[in-house]
Amino acid sequence: MKRAAPRRRPPPRARHAPGAETLAYAARAVHAVVFDGRSSDAALETVEARSDRAAVRAVALGTLRWYLRLLPAIAPLSTRPFAELAPQLQALLVTAAHQVEYSRGAPEAQVHLAVDASRIVGEGRASGVVNAMLRRFVAQRAELLAAADADPAQKHAHPRWLRDALTGAWGDAAESILAANNLHPPMMLRVDPAQSSVDDFLRAWRALGREAHAAGGEAIRLERPASVHDLPGFDTGAVSVQDAGAQLAAPLLDARAGMRVLDACAAPGGKTLHIAQRTPDLAELVAVDDDASRLERVHENLERARRTATLLLADLRDTPTALAGKRFDRVLVDAPCSATGVIRRHPDIKLLRRSDDIAGFAATQAKILATAFELLAPGGRLVYCTCSVLPAENEAVVRAFLDAHDEAGLADWPESLARPPGLLERSVGWQLLPGGAAGTDGFYYACLTRKE
Repeated sequence: MKRAAPRRRPPPRARHAPGAETLAYAARAVHAVVFDGRSSDAALETVEARSDRAAVRAVALGTLRWYLRLLPAIAPLSTRPFAELAPQLQALLVTAAHQVEYSRGAPEAQVHLAVDASRIVGEGRASGVVNAMLRRFVAQRAELLAAADADPAQKHAHPRWLRDALTGAWGDAAESILAANNLHPPMMLRVDPAQSSVDDFLRAWRALGREAHAAGGEAIRLERPASVHDLPGFDTGAVSVQDAGAQLAAPLLDARAGMRVLDACAAPGGKTLHIAQRTPDLAELVAVDDDASRLERVHENLERARRTATLLLADLRDTPTALAGKRFDRVLVDAPCSATGVIRRHPDIKLLRRSDDIAGFAATQAKILATAFELLAPGGRLVYCTCSVLPAENEAVVRAFLDAHDEAGLADWPESLARPPGLLERSVGWQLLPGGAAGTDGFYYACLTRKE
């Protein structure tokens, strides 16, 4: 009698479904932002060595972008107050809801991934809760999201205080700002004309089968984001990543050969490098920041392009001893602010900022502006800028300073510098709104002079 062939054992089942770990790590990053108050950059540092880091980042940032819309839609499905659930579980449920609503994957598949992810994040005992709530969300999400969207702030996934502040400052234009804040930002580059040109980069990039477009001046917009290590000329500083709005700072400063220039609040160093590349024969370039780790990033930016500057760790709310008695022909004050103009790049700002932060920022900005102006030589030029769209941090700060200092005056927009589309003339200075006609982030600029 012929013996039956031994049955083959089925291959061992993978411990978790493919994609479950990606979802779990994204949920952990969301938890770190929402419950620990960490920035998204800091929260995502732990996944830098993972092969799926780009996917984790995309899921986490997408969830943070829409968190304030998704939370009120998923929370009613809990049989007990949602806030009483473990924080890691809350983060996972909202992250999974984001994948159900905004990813290309089948909604039912996202539910299965979330159940596996609950075990990875240490909430395996709640896997049944995750399964039940997300299945109901899949079935009822149209009605749940419609109910959330009845509140205009929730519809745009913004805190109510910020929506009200934008409406108060910009009226009907606030709707376009809110919408722009939820768009995926373009990856913008700046070329160093001393090493390359926009046309040179476009030819090299297209030769790699990629697409990009000239965006005015030295700016280039990539059709799709890419690793900086893939950018021709990045390693030598021939090209740098910098939003087109931020690229206005150095031209507005208008530094000339032989001048002494101070870049206050310099980190991470994009504007410092732009100044150094635009005017290589300065008598002195001093870059100041009060954060040692961020000042190291200024050094790295300069070193990549083989440029130098004197780096100074100091808090410019008061005059540092190292700068006492010095005077500079040009001073750039890229003041710390709410960063409400770059929410599309950093959606965690919507969850980390509070309404009472604005007065604190304005007070700090006023102190830094006063110190920086004291360091400005007679006849010199100071550029004050922020990546905020709130007037309390912008024209209100500059106007109060001008009213208190007779020796300070306003300078006009340089005739040699083209005004970007959509640039708004304010009572003091100029404002770019995020995603406006110029397609830039939100930036405010004002140019001050010290009378001779």
